[in-house]
Amino acid sequence: MISANPSNAVGGQRIIASVQGATRRYPGVLALDNATFEVAAGEVRALLGKNGAGKSTLIRMLTGAEIPDSGTVAIDGAPLTHAGSSRAQEAFEKGVRVVYQELSLVPGMSLAENLFLGRWPRKGGIIQYSQMEAEAAEAMGRLGLDLPPSRLVAGLSPAERQLLEIARVLVGKPKIVILDEPTSSLAAAEAEKVMSAVTRIASEGIAVIYVSHRMNEIRQIAHSATVMRDGRIIDTVDVKGAQTREIVRLMLGSEASQAAALQTRSRDKIVLDVRDLGLAPKLSSVSFQLKEGEVLGIAGLLGSGRTELLQAIMGVRPFDHGHVVIDGAEVKTPRYKQMVARGFGYTPESRKEEGIVPLLGVDENALATNFSAVSRNGILSSRLMAEATRRVIERLHVKTARTDTPIGTLSGGNQQKVVIGRWVHAGSRVLLLDEPTRGVDVEAKAQIYAIIRELAADGRSIIFVSSEIEELPLVCDRVLVLRDGTLQEEFTFPNIDQDAVMAACITGH
Repeated sequence: MISANPSNAVGGQRIIASVQGATRRYPGVLALDNATFEVAAGEVRALLGKNGAGKSTLIRMLTGAEIPDSGTVAIDGAPLTHAGSSRAQEAFEKGVRVVYQELSLVPGMSLAENLFLGRWPRKGGIIQYSQMEAEAAEAMGRLGLDLPPSRLVAGLSPAERQLLEIARVLVGKPKIVILDEPTSSLAAAEAEKVMSAVTRIASEGIAVIYVSHRMNEIRQIAHSATVMRDGRIIDTVDVKGAQTREIVRLMLGSEASQAAALQTRSRDKIVLDVRDLGLAPKLSSVSFQLKEGEVLGIAGLLGSGRTELLQAIMGVRPFDHGHVVIDGAEVKTPRYKQMVARGFGYTPESRKEEGIVPLLGVDENALATNFSAVSRNGILSSRLMAEATRRVIERLHVKTARTDTPIGTLSGGNQQKVVIGRWVHAGSRVLLLDEPTRGVDVEAKAQIYAIIRELAADGRSIIFVSSEIEELPLVCDRVLVLRDGTLQEEFTFPNIDQDAVMAACITGH
């Protein structure tokens, strides 16, 4: 471990952002407790901690969105002195930029218009499009984003949209760029583009604060990592010299609970038999079997067809050829409602866009798969809904004040538990989980792994798709590698080595 001294971390560069003894209280909550934090020019500093650790409050201090009850915040040696809404503008003028996890692009506008959104260059009241597009091209070029500035955002890939958000904060002269989970919605291949962009930014002498739960990414690009817990800064470590187990221990406050050696409890019964399934252009011929009580991982690069495979089995999209056999009987043309009736459940890759209705309560989101179970004479019973929701909350350890709390106010990990819980409520015996831990913190991930193992122990069968190769050995009995339209290799516990799985994913690419 090393103490927080980033001026020595990257060639003695000057301190760009400094928080000294900052404390921030909210009613009943000590959000930040005497925090001292510094980051140097050209440094990439990872900011780690589970949800509620104080990361967001620290970031809001740096951006001027929050004022500490005590302590100081300075940018490039100049303290932030303004109060109220003008403080954020002061921080911006001093060179603070932030890219939040939720993108704020306007799909119907061009790349250039998005980069200058709200501050389009004008002359005589007329927007100077040629100037705007020239400056937009320069900002995107700094990140290796070679796209016409006149192109609409609607046509961009997820990685291109994230890069555009980062390019937006490079307009002007930023001194520090804060990136909040910039790759949480991206697969490994797309995430590489974002990490390359971060390295480019730092090479220009810009300080970078990088918030992420992906330890592999942090090891690739960060010079150091600051760990927060319960509103306090616990330590700052040299990323190259620190073990992941030790970093996680600092985050959780105790020894990281590595998943205990998995006890494979799958039975001999085959519940799902997929034979020669094809879905152009992603899947050519996929065959595998899923046993009762088994957790089967599907690994593969972005675009390998993992999502399409789950959707084809679930009846969300029709496949071109092949056979889906359930309990020995073939289902000729799977349809979603039919598969739900047969005991199948599916959680989509994009939780926020497809998995939840944010403004509805935990109860309505959790029970949507089987409202009839909480109805009397065709009318929903508030009492039955509350009872059923409490069972889901208790079974999946969901943290919520009330059963009818809007699900959009919950943390990502708790939202994901509810999404899985709706299929527990439905009594589903086969769960198809597409990226079930995306965008959740390390503690929530461990809880979701435990939930999945508990469901498997009860006899449920689970297909677990993940872009984070390192988590597959923690939860899966077997892992199949999807590449070039077919399943190429198989790994079985305890011989699921993440390096070997990754190598199998990229072979031929």
